[in-house]
Amino acid sequence: MKEATGKFLGKADRVIQAAERMLACGDAEFAVGRVYYAMFYMAEALLNEKGFRFRKHGGVHGAFGEHFVKTGEFDPKYHRWLLEAFNKRITGDYGVEAVIPPEEVGRMIEQAHEFLQAVHRYLGLLAADQDREDFQPPGEGEQI
Repeated sequence: MKEATGKFLGKADRVIQAAERMLACGDAEFAVGRVYYAMFYMAEALLNEKGFRFRKHGGVHGAFGEHFVKTGEFDPKYHRWLLEAFNKRITGDYGVEAVIPPEEVGRMIEQAHEFLQAVHRYLGLLAADQDREDFQPPGEGEQI
């Protein structure tokens, strides 16, 4: 695993913990932003492993869909969760009267944990497989 990939994943884990603390303190509209950034860092970590870096959120969103979901390496739900979290973050950050139910944020935190586990599984499999002479990355039908 590349060094930057590990840093993205460490950041994602810390941000999930921050979201949990914010939610526990009753700050659901702020916690949702942290959940989004956790998922964003996970997508950045995966893209970094393939040598991609982007300056805009939309670039990360699109590239994750193109290079990991359309290829069948990741279940489309992870892309959907990333985009839904982005939209909720916008609502939480900019909606003056935004009300995001704590239960919804709790569900999103669970999704972030599941996404992080899937990323770790994928990278662990990738690392183990790269040592083999006949290595080919997961393809169509081999979803994480």
